[in-house]
Amino acid sequence: MLLNKLTQQFGHPTQSLIGWLVKRFLEKKNWVLEANAAKLAQIQPNNTVLEVGFGPGLGLQEALRYLTDSNGKLYGLDYSEYMHKTATRRLQEQITSGKVQLILGSVEDIPLPDSNVDRVFHCNCYYFWPDLKKCSAELHRVMKPEGLMVATINLDSIKKNVSRGLLQGKMWQPELYMDALLATGFKDVHIKDMEHRNFKYKAIFATAFK
Repeated sequence: MLLNKLTQQFGHPTQSLIGWLVKRFLEKKNWVLEANAAKLAQIQPNNTVLEVGFGPGLGLQEALRYLTDSNGKLYGLDYSEYMHKTATRRLQEQITSGKVQLILGSVEDIPLPDSNVDRVFHCNCYYFWPDLKKCSAELHRVMKPEGLMVATINLDSIKKNVSRGLLQGKMWQPELYMDALLATGFKDVHIKDMEHRNFKYKAIFATAFK
């Protein structure tokens, strides 16, 4: 029961003690994955960018470093009301200026127009999605032709958590996500071993084909 509750909180943190602990964990442990996902997405100054599952907002902050053109726009999508409030406080100035828009919602139904986004990135979240193919298809729909999607994961940590009983019933294997991307219109889908200051992680890359 406790493991299931902890898994639920990692996928959908709520304003509670466990939710607060999850937020602190994400702020301390996930920042490397968030920062590198934004960097690997090759964000250009005037791009329209979407981060899925933005959590406390660290990846959004990193993406803003690259969106230096006045036409650059950053969207964030998360279905946790607690994370939405947390990131809103962190990025209030950019939200007020219109540079950033945070959306409370699910990747199953992204409230953005077709072919609107140049870059998508996310970190350690695809295995919480209810339907990999449906969600991958939504990402493909909102992306422009040749748009780049990058996902970073700490696969060693994920495997350890699975062995401890977390993520039960979740489709955590990166191959399953990559298969869903290929099945929904992405091309050049591949995974790379990456390293940042002796921290090893993996990055999945995919290009929207239209």
